Amino acid sequence: MKFKKNTALALVLYALAATVFVANAQTIRVANQGDALSMDPHSLNESLQLSTTGNVYEPLVGRNKDLSLAPALATAWRQTAPTVWQFELRRGVQFHDGTPFTADDVLFSFARTQADGSDMKSYTNDFKEVRKINDYLVEIETKTPFPILPDVISQVAMMSKKWCETNQAVTPVDRRKGIENAASFRANGTGPFRLRERQPNVRTVFTRNGTYWGKIEGNVAEVIFTPIGNDATRVAALLSGEVDVMEPVPVQDIERVNNGANTRAITGPELRTIFLGMDQKRDELLYSSVKGKNPFKDKRVRQAFYQAIDIEGIKKTVMRGASNPSALLVGPGINGFQPDAKRLPYDVEAAKKLMAEAGYASGFEVSMNCPNDRYVNDGRICQAVAANLARINVKINLQAETKGTYFPKILRRDTSFYMLGWTPSTYDAHNALNALMACVDDKGAGQFNLGAYCNPRVDELTKKIQAETDKARRNAMIKEAFDLHSADVGHLPLHQQALAWGVSKKVKLVQLADNYMPFKWMSKN
Repeated sequence: MKFKKNTALALVLYALAATVFVANAQTIRVANQGDALSMDPHSLNESLQLSTTGNVYEPLVGRNKDLSLAPALATAWRQTAPTVWQFELRRGVQFHDGTPFTADDVLFSFARTQADGSDMKSYTNDFKEVRKINDYLVEIETKTPFPILPDVISQVAMMSKKWCETNQAVTPVDRRKGIENAASFRANGTGPFRLRERQPNVRTVFTRNGTYWGKIEGNVAEVIFTPIGNDATRVAALLSGEVDVMEPVPVQDIERVNNGANTRAITGPELRTIFLGMDQKRDELLYSSVKGKNPFKDKRVRQAFYQAIDIEGIKKTVMRGASNPSALLVGPGINGFQPDAKRLPYDVEAAKKLMAEAGYASGFEVSMNCPNDRYVNDGRICQAVAANLARINVKINLQAETKGTYFPKILRRDTSFYMLGWTPSTYDAHNALNALMACVDDKGAGQFNLGAYCNPRVDELTKKIQAETDKARRNAMIKEAFDLHSADVGHLPLHQQALAWGVSKKVKLVQLADNYMPFKWMSKN
């Protein structure tokens, strides 16, 4: 009888708690200047994409609010040999369709990241084998020692093998070729939110996962995500209460948002570095007036471009002070950052001299590809760069476009000169070395080295950095690799942009330095 009374009391208390949650449940409306391009978590390695799908899908190893590692679909991990890691999987987890999560899904998901169309190859390119020990224990063997493996796989989402096979989504959506599949518009993860509605470039609706294995701290029942490309419209939507959260706040509007009766701007440093890349592989550029040769193969031309860019002018006039000019492709907050690295000086006369020495005293024409809705003031930065380069007789044919067409184009390497932003998802310099600076192979190394810069010594150091456990030796090798890349003028670093989110005073959330926005930490009163 006592058991029955306790059971009845528990049911009453559960019902009361559910009633309280329903009463407090809230809808939060989020706006961004762009949209996630797909619901497939392996299709595009881009922060907004991974932030959005990261509310639906989960990795084995996640992140806490301070970006330290946290158990997710793995409850524990250990290195059992220099090249072997073992992961204990969380039991009792279900995908949103009710299918249990097991080791088979882990093996399938890691294999999927290496399939054609995957944008996540650089995370798993050093894997030798992924083995199932039992349903809740897997081993990852790597080709070389890999002490930062848990950090690296914190971005690799686990998908349901059964769902992907049933829905003909075994391979990722290929954004480069415009190929779509069921995973483009539908989703079946294990995460705290489910995908309810997907209208690309219009709105995407997420609802709280009532059977989530973990804790959802916030009271959000529904998130409506809307892309609003126009800066003024996005700010107006926040100030009027039409949206609750928006980003980015244009730098010129931060004070206005802070002065709003019901709004505030949350600002902070971002780990992303914005840079320019050049095609250094083709014998003739695809989009240039120079025929029969490739001027970007000449270091003097690359250096002339670098020294012709007035980065302090861009900081002052375009970014209104909200940027940190950079000498490297990683910034402060990334392990291995070199605070003493110096940019080449802005010097138009020196740049002209270099161009003349390279045989281009009269300059040349080249097309430059830029997004206009992905990074802070991206289109305006590219306009400023074009104006700077005109001073050394280079005519830039600027092609600024929405990221929906921009990323597929440059990821096909259909470009001669381009802008890219990069946040090392492991918060470690190895990520940038492996993805942006490594010689390109078919396994994922250099997957975002879109201009095919290649220095065998940098490659050699990158592999050693991956395996090195002694911090002093590792940092010395990182410094050597960055010094070599800088001496080669492998890319043209610009700056780290600052984060600025516009938020209703009714909303509480967590702003992460990688610009991810977890819905599970959002509340609204």
